[in-house]
Amino acid sequence: MTQLKIQRRSLTFADQHLSYLEWHQGQEPLLLLHGMADHSLVWADLGNFLQERYHILAPDLRGHGNSSKPARGYRCRDIIADLEALMAAQGWSSAHVVGHSWSAKVAAFWARQNPQAIRSLVLVDPFFINTLPRWFKLTFPLLYRTLPFLKLLGPFETYEQAEQQARELKQYRGWSAWQQAVFAEGMEQKSDGRWGSKFVIQARDEIFADVMEVAGLTTPIAIPTLFIQPEQGLNRMAWQLQPYKTYLQNLEIVQVPGHHWCFLVEPVAFNLAVATFLDRLGRP
Repeated sequence: MTQLKIQRRSLTFADQHLSYLEWHQGQEPLLLLHGMADHSLVWADLGNFLQERYHILAPDLRGHGNSSKPARGYRCRDIIADLEALMAAQGWSSAHVVGHSWSAKVAAFWARQNPQAIRSLVLVDPFFINTLPRWFKLTFPLLYRTLPFLKLLGPFETYEQAEQQARELKQYRGWSAWQQAVFAEGMEQKSDGRWGSKFVIQARDEIFADVMEVAGLTTPIAIPTLFIQPEQGLNRMAWQLQPYKTYLQNLEIVQVPGHHWCFLVEPVAFNLAVATFLDRLGRP
């Protein structure tokens, strides 16, 4: 990873506090949206790679990282309202948007709701783009115990125990200095002295309910869109790709090495795929 040229900033609006990372060497607006249970630092390598051209903001979405953690308010519409407030504070009327996993679904919903706000979309291995049958909610307790991105919720008696769990998760495979920094940034010591993720349970529960109930794609969208398909990602079957091919009228699909967290384990190929797509749209 190249040397960080990055600043941590915050925005307070209504009753919310939004923490975000900013690269401001370039001018073209670009938003980087992390997946569920992650935080803004996962985009550090991509932000550094693109910083000369773009004005980049990578927020900690509500319920995550150093941003507000209200008792409720984690639906797509709530996240989008935060993002539009962040854009308004910057004087942006639109931006390129990169979204990973759950936030890729949020971005698709946003593009359908307010296409004028989005210049282009990069969807990184989206998570459940369609609605799910109501019986699927019965599986939530099992998913909460088994999904790798939720295993760091804790509690852990010590930081070292949390780190040992992280080393066993595929998003931290290799345990590079950057992966260690991403892990550390996402953890905190709780009031009882134990350790756990900054991501909160009320966000987990409401996001899962929203993912089940809300369809990301229902009408044609003409926005230029890149679908990044990791070789070992979630979307490997033709039926999984079909909704994107049906509704995204200006779609490009690119395979990259790695798994669901390809930007953490194969950043060189991932960064190049994003940069190539954005460059093709034309320099500002």
